[in-house]
Amino acid sequence: MASGRSSGSPSSSTTPQRARPTKRHHPAVLNGIGGSFEDKNNDYLCPICFELIEEAHITRCGHTFCYRCISKSLETSGRCPKCSFALSGREHVFPNFLLNELVSKYKTRVMGTKELGLSRDSSGDSLQGPADGLRDFVATESQNLTLPDVNVILEVLTQRKHLLEAESCAAQNRLLHEFLKHLLQQKEEQLTQLTKEVALIKKDIDEVEGILKDVQNKCPKLEAEALSHDDSIISEGTDSAAVLKREDSGTVAEVSGSDGFNGSNKTLDSSATTLAVRRKRMHAHFDDFVQCYFTSRAKELMFGNVDKTAPSSSSVSGSSGLDIFRENLVKFSRYNMLRPLATLNYSSDIFNNSTIVSSIEFDKDNEFFAIAGVTKKIKVFDYGAVIRDTVDIHYPCVEMTSSSKISCVSWNSYHKGTLASSDYEGTVTVWDAVTGQRTKTFQEHEKRCWSVDFNDVDTRLIASGSDDARVKLWSLNIDHSVASLEAKANVCCVKFNPRSSCHLAFGSADHCVHYYDLRNMKEALSVFKGHRKAVSYVKFLNKEEIVSASTDSQLKMWNIHNPHCLRSFVGHINEKNFVGLATDGDYVACGSENNALYVYYKGLTKQLFSFKFDALRSVLEKDRKEDDVNEFVSAVCWRQHSNVVVAANSQGIIKVLELV
Repeated sequence: MASGRSSGSPSSSTTPQRARPTKRHHPAVLNGIGGSFEDKNNDYLCPICFELIEEAHITRCGHTFCYRCISKSLETSGRCPKCSFALSGREHVFPNFLLNELVSKYKTRVMGTKELGLSRDSSGDSLQGPADGLRDFVATESQNLTLPDVNVILEVLTQRKHLLEAESCAAQNRLLHEFLKHLLQQKEEQLTQLTKEVALIKKDIDEVEGILKDVQNKCPKLEAEALSHDDSIISEGTDSAAVLKREDSGTVAEVSGSDGFNGSNKTLDSSATTLAVRRKRMHAHFDDFVQCYFTSRAKELMFGNVDKTAPSSSSVSGSSGLDIFRENLVKFSRYNMLRPLATLNYSSDIFNNSTIVSSIEFDKDNEFFAIAGVTKKIKVFDYGAVIRDTVDIHYPCVEMTSSSKISCVSWNSYHKGTLASSDYEGTVTVWDAVTGQRTKTFQEHEKRCWSVDFNDVDTRLIASGSDDARVKLWSLNIDHSVASLEAKANVCCVKFNPRSSCHLAFGSADHCVHYYDLRNMKEALSVFKGHRKAVSYVKFLNKEEIVSASTDSQLKMWNIHNPHCLRSFVGHINEKNFVGLATDGDYVACGSENNALYVYYKGLTKQLFSFKFDALRSVLEKDRKEDDVNEFVSAVCWRQHSNVVVAANSQGIIKVLELV
């Protein structure tokens, strides 16, 4: 085994190697203990004579020799033979009583081994074991045996041989039998599961085909149109919506509210094109959909309620599972890409490299959105004006300047013009976004404040999280904090439950998401563990589901009633920066450190699609190569109740994007 040292290390080149006697003349062999691996590495050999140590004596430098050997050596050189330490005489050599006792026990053990038959033969080239000793004994004693004695012995030995062979064969086949039995049990369980799954799939096919027949009966023209295509069908939609799919051509018809398949002015052909695109996306993520299907149908599989002859009223719970999967399938395939609607610039200074946008938020009516970041400015834009402008030069309605870099902003859900911000100095500021003036300033955090959030139910309540490992609660009516929640690590993000005035989630550097009832702040209601690095964002999909982002390049979804992760979303890159996180309840958007925005659907783990920002360089960086640009998407915001996402990157470029 290699030692890991280089060829020039002291152990391999500078330390001289002492010559060893050959095997034929080795003294240890002459003592009857040589020849084995243990003997060649024996610690009881004298370094001078290479024999077992006799009368062990230890020197002042810590080396042990035979008394006779070290005495002669000192008379000759006056130094230790091992390390050349100066020894003036025999008064610097002392008896080693412990080693003498160990050597004595070792000799006794070796001699006992020899008596059991493990001795060298006359040539010294091979060992005799117990079998060889038995052979010699039998050969000697057999001289006195008669023929009847030999026959009896042979009979007994033959019986013993057969018994030993049978025992060996039985042991081998018992092991094989146990393996085969376990394998059979495993495969039978898989067969049972597959049988249940096949029965469930057939039952669902029958149910979907029944829906399609009802649709065709209500709309005979649909059936006539569909006959020109293949016979493969699929249903889609929610409530009374149903869709016919022909596998090759993608023929579709809408009954009502087809959830994006067909508008009021679209023809059957355009709807078929839409379905063809959706089918392609479905097959590209087929394995994910399989997992999603069985997850949504897990309850029925567990209880085995897959009887095709059962009345429809008994399968209400099963139908709800199928409806959930239908919704997942439809919503996942609804959008194909992100289309840019407008572009803004956070900073107009072409020489300023520090233009990272840290936060984007829409007001309660989705009419205005605020952009804030490291330039210490909060800029409020009119969304409608930005979209209507034909050029990418947009001016804010209001601009507010902070004394420090801004980390987060949050709009009040009741007072349209009220905005809160947190900054790198630990200050929480409340602004009047109409006049651009400060209305309140809270300065109790001791370190950088990463996150601030207004409560949607109690609109006077504000929460903030800081590097001082505290979550503080503030009220618009009071000049100081009303409560403080002590965390064990830096708090990176904080978010109120959108349907509660007293429930709050925060993520911290301890890799966990903590969920608290503010009426009992001594202990968390739940602690969600699963991330491998700090949790940088938490957002509520709805009143029960949370999505979290971490610098482990994963998003995770949780339910407040279940401590285990429901789903992990992977695809984006996030290892060191705050990259933004936003959701509209069904879709999740986050930034990435490859300068792209990623969009996920909450029902599946893989990304829907991504949008790459163009690399932008300032005047001072015009000669930098593409590979040298380390830009990342730093902030994301969803315009609620719409298919619009606003995202910004570390160069201060803001994109208004539409899912299409």
